[in-house]
Amino acid sequence: MSFAVLSALFSILMSPLGSILGVEKAYLDPGSGSYLLQLLIAGLLGSLFVIRASWSRIVGFFNRDAKEDDTLPVEETETDEE
Repeated sequence: MSFAVLSALFSILMSPLGSILGVEKAYLDPGSGSYLLQLLIAGLLGSLFVIRASWSRIVGFFNRDAKEDDTLPVEETETDEE
């Protein structure tokens, strides 16, 4: 997407929000839009980094229940051996 499309999309999405909050007289210069876009990208990449760094803990948390189920004593059945 080009910058013009992104800025138009941002303006369309933020105009109703500004009207609802009563801040429609606020001014956003191009630097503010770039800063908001940078915050959005940094938040997304930061959350992906945290998930990747702690992936083994996340998987281990869900596998812990499965391992506990596997360690339950199994009743042995008697078989007829000849």
